Amino acid sequence: MEILVCVKRVPQVGGRIVITPDGQDVETRMSGFAISPHEECAVEEAVRLTQRLGGTATVLTLGPPAAAEQLREALAIGAGHGILLETDGREWGPIATAAAITDVVRGKAGEGSGYDLLLFGNEAADTGGYQVGVRVAQSLGWPCATGIKHLEIDGATVRARREYRGMGETFEFGLPAVVTVKEGINLPRYPSLPGRLRAKRAALEQHQPQWSADGLRKTGLRVPAERRQQATVLGSGPDAVPDLVRLLEELGVLR
Repeated sequence: MEILVCVKRVPQVGGRIVITPDGQDVETRMSGFAISPHEECAVEEAVRLTQRLGGTATVLTLGPPAAAEQLREALAIGAGHGILLETDGREWGPIATAAAITDVVRGKAGEGSGYDLLLFGNEAADTGGYQVGVRVAQSLGWPCATGIKHLEIDGATVRARREYRGMGETFEFGLPAVVTVKEGINLPRYPSLPGRLRAKRAALEQHQPQWSADGLRKTGLRVPAERRQQATVLGSGPDAVPDLVRLLEELGVLR
């Protein structure tokens, strides 16, 4: 089983988002970076599948040279090979990103040992575009299942299940295929110290794909207005009881 997992270097989630003065990018000088959460689960799923079925889990990312750090994080938990599609830091849209990944997959097939399964996160944590995995599948002519939270592989058959509007949907299709997974499909493991040391020494395969515009133009980014909350002190002790009763009546708690 040869599996390719595509991940993205994104600012760590949970921090305060700051936009650059020109309104075109997120300020990342004070941010740490990580793999998108859905994609962390995709890496874990690939490692589990290859441990059970044999084969190799390869992790690929498109980004600046610093994105090698995210590849090594994936290698530290059990992926066997890393591919860096090195860029000059410019933003790549989904069309160009999918084309670069497709070229890698076709090149592997041309060597006579193609990938059986491509795993993506359902969406990246920064852009949330939901597009790259679907575009790669369309370019390759492979079946594609999205939003998956349970995956089984039996021989050349894939069974993928997702939750939709409170119901479960199960898809069955053959390999090779593309699957995008969501958080909850598994619980990603923490890398061990030996894994980190091994990943630090590992050689990465590197390519420099040609950038191309997607035809879309960014006008600017903005951060949604923060919700302001205000606390009112009603008083202290028995003197606050009348105001408390009045407030509870206004809220409809007391009738």
